[in-house]
Amino acid sequence: MRRIAVFCGARVGQSEVYAAAARSCGRLLAERGVGLVFGGGHIGLMGVVADAALAAGGEAIGVIPRSMVESELAHEGVTRLEIVETMHQRKARMAELADAFIALPGGYGTLDELFEILTWAQLRLHAKPIGLCNVAGYFDPLLAWIDHALAEGFVAPRHRALVRVAAEPGLLIDELLAEVG
Repeated sequence: MRRIAVFCGARVGQSEVYAAAARSCGRLLAERGVGLVFGGGHIGLMGVVADAALAAGGEAIGVIPRSMVESELAHEGVTRLEIVETMHQRKARMAELADAFIALPGGYGTLDELFEILTWAQLRLHAKPIGLCNVAGYFDPLLAWIDHALAEGFVAPRHRALVRVAAEPGLLIDELLAEVG
């Protein structure tokens, strides 16, 4: 596996546990020789995961819309920063660069990225593994909703199985690496 895209918040959240998980994720990717693809920002968990990967000697490729660069949100210290015009182009380019995906805690943008990549997998537009890092139970309500959608017949069991879940970044990274081989 060459790279994993990490979707995560442009904020760090209320608890230090989220930043700790992002640091661990970035460091572990670098230690395992796996490059990071991320949203290209220097703020929030995005900046934390990228800084940790870089500090551990890893690769960090940021993909960021021009409007965010103009707002001075771009991470200037990354291995490579790719500037695109739209958020859709950002998601498509991140998907192109990555061999697997991890969602860490975040808000609307994180869920948008996660659900778009899940939808693409459901439609068989890619067959790359997708993981949800359920740090401190952050995604428990989302997982309950997904299971409710499954129970109500809106999500097929094979599509529910597209989401791998672990509470710690290391366990999730190892599971994704084992799947890709």
